[in-house]
Amino acid sequence: MKKIWIILTTLAVSFIAMASVTTVSAAKPNYIITTDATYPPFDFQDSNNQYTGIDQEILKTIAKREGFTYTLKPMSFNAATQSVTSGQADGIIAGMSITDERKEVFDFGTPYYKSGIAWAVKKGSNIKSLSDLKGKTVALKTGTAGADYALSIQKQYGFKVTYFNDSDTLYNDVVNDNAQATFGDLPVLQYSIKNGTKLKVMNAKSPYASGWYGFAVKKGQNKQLLASFNKGYAAIKKDGTYDKIIKKYLGAPASDFTGKKSDNNSVLGILKANNGAFMRGLWQTLLLTILGIILASIWGVILGVMGVSQNSAVRGLSTTLIYIFRGLPLMVLAFFIYIGLPGVIGTKIPAFTAGLITLILNEGAYTGAFVRGGFEAVDKGQMEAARSLGFTYNRSMRKIIMPQGLKIMVPSFINQFIITLKDTSILSAIGILELTQTGTLIVSRNSQGFRVWAIVAVIYLVVITLLTWLSNWVEKRTRA
Repeated sequence: MKKIWIILTTLAVSFIAMASVTTVSAAKPNYIITTDATYPPFDFQDSNNQYTGIDQEILKTIAKREGFTYTLKPMSFNAATQSVTSGQADGIIAGMSITDERKEVFDFGTPYYKSGIAWAVKKGSNIKSLSDLKGKTVALKTGTAGADYALSIQKQYGFKVTYFNDSDTLYNDVVNDNAQATFGDLPVLQYSIKNGTKLKVMNAKSPYASGWYGFAVKKGQNKQLLASFNKGYAAIKKDGTYDKIIKKYLGAPASDFTGKKSDNNSVLGILKANNGAFMRGLWQTLLLTILGIILASIWGVILGVMGVSQNSAVRGLSTTLIYIFRGLPLMVLAFFIYIGLPGVIGTKIPAFTAGLITLILNEGAYTGAFVRGGFEAVDKGQMEAARSLGFTYNRSMRKIIMPQGLKIMVPSFINQFIITLKDTSILSAIGILELTQTGTLIVSRNSQGFRVWAIVAVIYLVVITLLTWLSNWVEKRTRA
């Protein structure tokens, strides 16, 4: 058994090392650029599951001309901005409006696109003016200029607000009448409507609060990257490349990027068109789950053993660690490790590594709690009998209590394995491209939320069923 654990641990460490390695060109500077890849037509995945859009094509063209390479890290907009301010990413391009508040923490490149704020309601809605929003709910995307503008007029028009991290969920909230309106950048709303979203823009000819988008780096940092962006942007603006990019994404029908109608109007079509993306997302989910289960189990057993130690200080440490990491919501812990911690230690933590550490600490704390409980559930007479035979406390635990306790814990381990699998979905918030994030990116492109999430749900259920069967088989073997 000891040899098996050594082999599994070695494999786990190897996987972590592989997942954390980024290939960097020796000849060219390499930067980590983050984005919100659910913001078409500026940032999204096309029908080939490649990142594209106005922002991405501008960045790709400039990088090629200016001789630098970059690694793209897609995540929610708020997480993307925090990744830059914490030093996890070098720059951000995500349809980001230039504001005085953001200038306090970011250095912006040359403004590259002027947009305005529009508001939209469900097609057929009785709402005709902003005054009709009194007492109604307005859906907003966190961190956007549209949200800022809506909040600036909220008191004047007396509406309530609710927040979302991705555009598709936000739009569907309005379409389903949970909210009655939304505010956002005009071209983003228009793209979604062209793609079939049943909304109506109310002020297409006269958008509010027109402002500029900008590429940004952390204030005082990455001056070379910012200079390269500005130089490259000036060049593509001068030779007409910029205008061609804008025309390509704003003038073409959405179907040019979403694929054939047959690829999006049925579950089989979506599966066929995105099978590679779903498989990659599933593999990332399984990898996180397997490594998380192995390492969290090891950590949990250690915490559980510490929890029944004769030393009160060791027991207290175990209780404290379990209390802290069970008490923290998984997403908060993930953000702390991925975004908060690097600012303190001064070292970047890869998203996969941060996600795995999050699972280990959180799931390990729950494991530690039931491991300790399992040991304590063994009849106290067992320990007394062992001690009366001359066994030391440690030997009694190792030879008598632990083997019986572990058998008691098997159902709890099985349940924790399933919880770990489901918890990997939360890690999409820090940009890990697992199954849930894969679904989010596909939905942002084709607006087929029901079909895509049905596919994702079935995949999760199949994997959980297989994991349950495997766990039950292991349970029977241990009891035999």
